[in-house]
Amino acid sequence: MSIEIQKDENQLLISFEYSKLRVEKVRKIKNRKWDARNKVWKVPYSLANIKKVREVFLGEKVKFNFEIFLEDEIIIEKFIDYLELKGYSKETVDVYLSHIKQFNNFSVKSIKEIEEEDIKKYLLYLLKERELSHSFVNQAVSAIKIMVIKVLKRSDIIINLPRPKKEKKLPNVLSEKEVMRILKSLSNQKHKTILYLVYSAGLRVGEVVKLKCEDIDSDRMLIRVRQGKGRKDRYTTLSHFALEEIRDYYKLYSPKKWLFPGAKLNTHLTKRTVQRVFKRACSKAKIKKKVSIHDLRHSFATHLLERGTDLRYIQELLGHKSSKTTEVYTHVSKKSISKIESPLDKI
Repeated sequence: MSIEIQKDENQLLISFEYSKLRVEKVRKIKNRKWDARNKVWKVPYSLANIKKVREVFLGEKVKFNFEIFLEDEIIIEKFIDYLELKGYSKETVDVYLSHIKQFNNFSVKSIKEIEEEDIKKYLLYLLKERELSHSFVNQAVSAIKIMVIKVLKRSDIIINLPRPKKEKKLPNVLSEKEVMRILKSLSNQKHKTILYLVYSAGLRVGEVVKLKCEDIDSDRMLIRVRQGKGRKDRYTTLSHFALEEIRDYYKLYSPKKWLFPGAKLNTHLTKRTVQRVFKRACSKAKIKKKVSIHDLRHSFATHLLERGTDLRYIQELLGHKSSKTTEVYTHVSKKSISKIESPLDKI
């Protein structure tokens, strides 16, 4: 039996089939009272208490027998509208929206009622209890800042809003031999072509799935990347070997609009599908490193640097806004490190 919630004037009436666990849960709600005559629990009606009821009975079916007008939902809709009007990509909108919903579920207050301490408490919860990365928490801060400043029009909270120091992590890089093992492990021509393009052109997974047939310029040996990260168009290199794979792929699949069409009509392949393809390929190639498909892009940049390509050209091919982003590959390149002789070899 589900937990049923009714509204009677300024009271929430909570009824459910008796269980010791449910009684323990409802006792977590402040100012609750047991009405023995009507056999219901009474809680003062408020947005915070509606959220608290949802929180304590999380995982159970809760049925509200009245129309709930949640101001938070209107604020969240305005938040989405703001991001879309500012031209944020769908991926960024989805990520920021997820952060706001997680924060809203954590807080027992309405979004309009939050204070600086509520945000700090949430950020500490993410860092200490959930042990999430500083990058994740910084992303949460960015989403909350937009909501507070642009949607709620409040400036008092942001003045002292903490932002965790960003962790400096080096990218995972596959050796050239490991890359070839991965590529050779594939027998499906479509999957093979996708991974050839990701590595040979340094594409993001979101970019390779959105390629259109017209984006492959075989005359100039270039690939046009439309609206990559930061909503920027750019060109990157088209490998001769990748072009051969594309031509073999065309003979088998004859794509029309999208180079890699999805299962549904007029859609492209999903990122999740490509990620699964890469994971299976790594398994077949017996790759022991913990890597993702994005690490093919890191490997592309590192291998170019090791072969003497100027860092400025690599920056352009990758579509990095700042040269500092590209400079990280100097720390994982074996180009200069391999020249240093270990003191052990001198002994």
